[in-house]
Amino acid sequence: MNRRQAIAALSGAAFALAGCGRSSDRKELTFWGAGREGDIAAELIRGFEQENPQILVNVQKMPFTVAHEKLLTAYAGETLPDLCQLGNTWIPEFAALDALEPLDGYVSGSREIQLDDYFDGILASNRLDETLFGIPWYVDTRLLYYRRDLLREAGFDEPPQTWEEWSEMLGAIKQVVGPDRYSVLLPVNEFEPLLVLGLQLPSELLRDGGRYGNFRSDDFKRALTFYDSMFDRGFAPRMTNTQISNVWDEFGRGFFSFYISGPWNIAEFKRRLPPSLQNEWMTATMPGPDGPGLSSAGGSSLVVFKSSQAKAEAWLLAEYLSRPAVQQRFYDLTGDMPSRRSSWAMPALVESPYARAFLAQLDRVRSPPKVPEWERIATEMRLAGERVVQGVQTVDEAVIALDRKTDAILAKRRWMLERNTLPGTS
Repeated sequence: MNRRQAIAALSGAAFALAGCGRSSDRKELTFWGAGREGDIAAELIRGFEQENPQILVNVQKMPFTVAHEKLLTAYAGETLPDLCQLGNTWIPEFAALDALEPLDGYVSGSREIQLDDYFDGILASNRLDETLFGIPWYVDTRLLYYRRDLLREAGFDEPPQTWEEWSEMLGAIKQVVGPDRYSVLLPVNEFEPLLVLGLQLPSELLRDGGRYGNFRSDDFKRALTFYDSMFDRGFAPRMTNTQISNVWDEFGRGFFSFYISGPWNIAEFKRRLPPSLQNEWMTATMPGPDGPGLSSAGGSSLVVFKSSQAKAEAWLLAEYLSRPAVQQRFYDLTGDMPSRRSSWAMPALVESPYARAFLAQLDRVRSPPKVPEWERIATEMRLAGERVVQGVQTVDEAVIALDRKTDAILAKRRWMLERNTLPGTS
């Protein structure tokens, strides 16, 4: 080898070594997660990067309190991430902005994602006009937490299946606990209990394809009347959750015996209740008007944004985070319940008596109205319920006012639908 050849060989080797360390040789994508899930995602994604060394994932974490605003700001500034954790109720809003990548084509070619492994009601919350925009990441629904000992003391061995049975139990518990304690806690500043009751009846909460409110329907009036009866009969205190020291202590001392909440409180009650009460509380599916009832379909999903320049890589990460084994690890780290039925075979869930009711309830869930304006409407629904409970309005007056406000909120939606300017209406 002559001198020129030696120099060329050394230069080539040096160039190759330099290239091995350059991040530009790796495809980069950005993942945004919210709250505790954002922290845990960073840990889970390390396994993805080990399997896919050609991909570098930048994880950004958002507090839940600012996540919605940050996403809208990113949309306006054209700086949305490639893959994101998105609350199910936010999907209609970002789909209306035409910001979400349809996922049906990706799913049809995927070996990892089998849609029949997901809960039907949760998966439905990710579909708009038959188009799939998200893959459920973890699931959430609301059901009953209750004190078994106080229910037994009132003469009942099993939780209620119907509204009538629940009312009977609430009345019996109230007789046992006396005037200074209650049968159920329904904080008047939370909309979820009233929403669940409304979803349990057949009528839609919005009518004409989400153009107008339908709260004047006989079904919703029945739900609101039942909700109000629990306050009117003294079963529930007319209180907000800020007027209570904390729900765990008050549940433990018997201030109330029933509470509607989500899966995160399993860990909280196990951690906060004293040992003497650990065998005296349980979870149960929601009672319905005439039998086991529906509840709301909640949780967060994984979405790919249309603006992404790394859609294939983002979908690969979504597939990885959706694997049953990864979902099991996610549950171990967060307590968030997995979205895939196969993931529920893990011992931690099979052996949990508290998780069984959630598994049963997830087969009976219904999506809130899938319109971008839903969260504003839900706030108005809560205020209407509070006005009825506080005696400011009758049920009939409240639902008329609620429909009027809902119709005003939906005015722009109607205008766009009439002109076929909403995405997917042309």
